[in-house]
Amino acid sequence: MVKYISLFILFTTLLLSKQPINKPLQKDCLACHIKYSIPSEMIYRRYLMKYSSKDRIRQKIFEYIKNPNQEKSIMPKPFFLKFKMKESSLLNDIRIKEQIDSFILYYDVKERFFVPTSSLAQ
Repeated sequence: MVKYISLFILFTTLLLSKQPINKPLQKDCLACHIKYSIPSEMIYRRYLMKYSSKDRIRQKIFEYIKNPNQEKSIMPKPFFLKFKMKESSLLNDIRIKEQIDSFILYYDVKERFFVPTSSLAQ
């Protein structure tokens, strides 16, 4: 019974602990993702599965944002039949890197994972 309660608390915490969206990230990036129903979380998971290191993910996202094309995209070619190719960003490099960090922080699984210390003792 304690296991089930602990699992319930864990999953509830995971669902509710998502970071609030940072306003510049919302304005500069996610507004288009939301407008065109582009699955941001799925995109982040694809980067995470392919590159695993946050530094490598940052580098690949930055390269894509600076010069978007299908070869640099993490998404498969059929994705672009449904969604249009992103236009090159007009943001400066520093702002792009800040937004990439915010994107990673918002979608990263580790940021949502919380284990109460009292459940570790049992």
